[in-house]
Amino acid sequence: MTAFSKVILFTDTDGKARFREEPIELGEGTPSSQLSQLFPSQGYQLRHSPVGFRSQFHCTVTPQWVVILQGQMEIGLQGGTSRVFKAGEHFYSDDRLPEGATFDPAVHGHWSRQVGDEPLVTMFVRS
Repeated sequence: MTAFSKVILFTDTDGKARFREEPIELGEGTPSSQLSQLFPSQGYQLRHSPVGFRSQFHCTVTPQWVVILQGQMEIGLQGGTSRVFKAGEHFYSDDRLPEGATFDPAVHGHWSRQVGDEPLVTMFVRS
């Protein structure tokens, strides 16, 4: 059985955002068109970010899939590590502020930015 790699941006036990990957089994459909189970969603939103866009550190409010439709998106974490996602790639954003915590941009969340010479177009699918 084939698996789909789900890249997850999450809040670890120390309150910092990190990436991890986990498989999603593609056990439905046919051998020529393998599918995962059907997952619920609460709608989607499209975003256009011009060349030069960059956010400040922030946390995800509502868990969501982020799908890069055009351009490149870099996600930066505390400590200076980052990861670039290109058109056709995705990640699941779930780095929420820990319960009872007050947001501290030196500890919590991630930043995002457009990379390269073409605008960034993303689709957010709420789960």
